[in-house]
Amino acid sequence: MKLSRKTVFILFCFTAFMNFIWGCAMAPKKLLIEDLSRSFKEGDIINTKTGVPVSFEELIADLNMAKVIYIGEKHTDSAHHKIQLRVIKRLIDTHPELVIGMEAFDHSYQKILDMWSAGRLDEKGFLERTHWYANWKFDFELYKDLLAFIRERHIKLIGLNIPFHIPPKIAVGGIESLSGDEKKYLPKRIDTTNADHRAYVEDIFKKHKVKGRENFEHFYMVQCVWEETMAELIALYLKKRSKIVVLSGNGHIIRKFGIPDRAFDRTGATFRTLLLAPAGSKAELAFADYIWVTPQIKKHNMGHVNSRKMKAQSHHPAK
Repeated sequence: MKLSRKTVFILFCFTAFMNFIWGCAMAPKKLLIEDLSRSFKEGDIINTKTGVPVSFEELIADLNMAKVIYIGEKHTDSAHHKIQLRVIKRLIDTHPELVIGMEAFDHSYQKILDMWSAGRLDEKGFLERTHWYANWKFDFELYKDLLAFIRERHIKLIGLNIPFHIPPKIAVGGIESLSGDEKKYLPKRIDTTNADHRAYVEDIFKKHKVKGRENFEHFYMVQCVWEETMAELIALYLKKRSKIVVLSGNGHIIRKFGIPDRAFDRTGATFRTLLLAPAGSKAELAFADYIWVTPQIKKHNMGHVNSRKMKAQSHHPAK
């Protein structure tokens, strides 16, 4: 059957339109660096001093020069944990004395972490004795390969966090509401005077208010207590070891005013920050020394991610 010119034209327009829509849907997302007005593709590692991508080998060469290396994460993003492991595998060959500090564990579990590093615990025993799903709550599969490598290579693993039952109490009633025993876990000093840090946390507070925790000063104190605790422990272990890799949420290392600057105030040790940012999001050069563009978070996983985030909200306000 011969089609009329009008029908052919309509079919042509429809096909062109669908190709356009399909092309838009399939176009890979990129990370926008706002102060450069430039986008970067998945896999790019941006040196924020120059604003241009570097190779993995160039990144490692620079990280080898620092005593403290901060690698951020979105806790529920498996790609971030794979990158963390990839970096650690390269660093450990040159620095066998390397220590790994993790936000995921509070320091009261240090004896258990030492048993894991020594290979004296299996996975089941480790999960039970660290109370993983009572404390950290995120799916262990996300961290499994990383922790297995630590056990296999007998790498010193340190818990950097304050006991997880303490931050929710501060969020509700302030430090004054803590018992004498609970106050023993607080860092020796808590700096709440950084205006930029306060503004960053306040912006998060306004977006994620939780019933019963409407007091911003308490909320802000929780963030500072977390970060001062981790900074204090980094300083303690840096006296014993020459190099530490710190794994924490991006929110604790962004712009360096969370953990990095607080640890530097105690040690004066050289450090680098590596922020992991998904394609499709936005960032600024000031966020970190390096920004690694990771795969876009799939929409069908967002519900799972958000439910995890809300479930863990009691001890993770600023990530």
